[in-house]
Amino acid sequence: MTSYRSDLFIDGSWVPGSAGDRFDVINPANGSVLSTFAIATEADCMAAVDAAAAAGEAWAATAPRVRSELLRAAYDVLTEEVETFAEIMVLENGKSWSDAMGEANYAKEFFRWFAEEAVRIPGDYRLSPAGDKRIVVDSQPIGVSLLITPWNFPAAMATRKLAPALAAGCTTILKPARETPLTAAYMVDVLDRVGVPAGVVNLVTPVPTGPLVAKMIARPEVRKLSFTGSTEVGRDLLHACADSVVSASMELGGNAPVIVLPGADIAQAVEGALLAKMRNGGSACTAANRFYVHDSVHDEFVAGMAQALSAYSVGPGIDRGNDLGALVSVGERDKVAALVETAVGEGAKVVVGGRSSDEGAFYDATLLTDVAHGSAINRNEIFGPVTAVVRYTDVDEAVRMANDTIYGLMAYVFGEEREATSVARRLEAGMVAVNRGVVSDPAAPFGGVKQSGLGREGGFEGIREFLEEKYIALTA
Repeated sequence: MTSYRSDLFIDGSWVPGSAGDRFDVINPANGSVLSTFAIATEADCMAAVDAAAAAGEAWAATAPRVRSELLRAAYDVLTEEVETFAEIMVLENGKSWSDAMGEANYAKEFFRWFAEEAVRIPGDYRLSPAGDKRIVVDSQPIGVSLLITPWNFPAAMATRKLAPALAAGCTTILKPARETPLTAAYMVDVLDRVGVPAGVVNLVTPVPTGPLVAKMIARPEVRKLSFTGSTEVGRDLLHACADSVVSASMELGGNAPVIVLPGADIAQAVEGALLAKMRNGGSACTAANRFYVHDSVHDEFVAGMAQALSAYSVGPGIDRGNDLGALVSVGERDKVAALVETAVGEGAKVVVGGRSSDEGAFYDATLLTDVAHGSAINRNEIFGPVTAVVRYTDVDEAVRMANDTIYGLMAYVFGEEREATSVARRLEAGMVAVNRGVVSDPAAPFGGVKQSGLGREGGFEGIREFLEEKYIALTA
């Protein structure tokens, strides 16, 4: 990979930003500078809003089939260029090659799924009970949509927002994380190449981020915010949305519990737990964070996890043989290391791993036992390759501990199917995996409860976040 799109994209043109300032994009595997990316000023952000607003009426009036075929064309390009797509993520995010390929293939599916949903936007027509009118309910695009994405899944989080917004007929402004802007720029370039009209998709990387995002939200033309990121930032953005009554979709933090029930198939539980924990190196809001393992199967589960995690090879993701790549930055690596150090100070035992690299943002696959419920590593989202195991003896107590959090995005249960399903229904989470380690699917609604978010992405529900219902009364 030798060249990258690294400018802002506003009203159909790649521009260096009105001030000409740039920031470094770092390869976390070795600390090298991959590229310098344009900084968006307030003027650039306002120009993006203006462009999206100006393009809005024509895009909303575009035939659903036309929008559908543009999204399908983007899917086809990403399929053809999937290794380029993955390579950009490896270099700027640090993830392993297998994780990057998995994300690239997952991300492009949102363009295919919502290409199909674009032509199936629902409406309603019925006679009123009094018989005096015909009730017509029309679904219309909500309007200019500001899409804010995180660094951990820079492709999938963007396509999961762009695809339904464009399918619904909304124009967009994409604001990626500063750690991973190159992936976003590549996807925007693909949409431009397939013929999405000028102004429909815009890309900005504002500095300072918070104040300029707030200024965009305050513009009356902006009618939708879709955000994926931390709960703390999500709260601030909800406050900003309140002032202008902007519709907000929030996919926020998680603290996913895993409950391994007595009688669970331990080989299956270990296999699923590895997927739930180690996908994307643990840097996922859906990542298994708290492992509650019944006393009767605890030692067998720990032995299985220890054997599997000990075999993980750690190194640059560009080397396709490595199982575990770098974290996104040295700072993130050090946060994970600090959580492990605190856990050991609170009585946890390191069974496997527990080491940072001397160079690069690498942290070993790590297994901790004797972890106490309510300890620091149990309360905080680890966002790294650390499995923290709590031993329990009573299933009701395990459910109570699993629900003892402000978060409610994802949960996992391993056990005999009927009992596991019963436990799944008692868990306070928007998504629960039973005897499996991954649930994400473009055809399924993704989202959480409690302080893990508002609204859903993907599935039939995803496009509704970008639609408003208009009631039209006709004479009967």
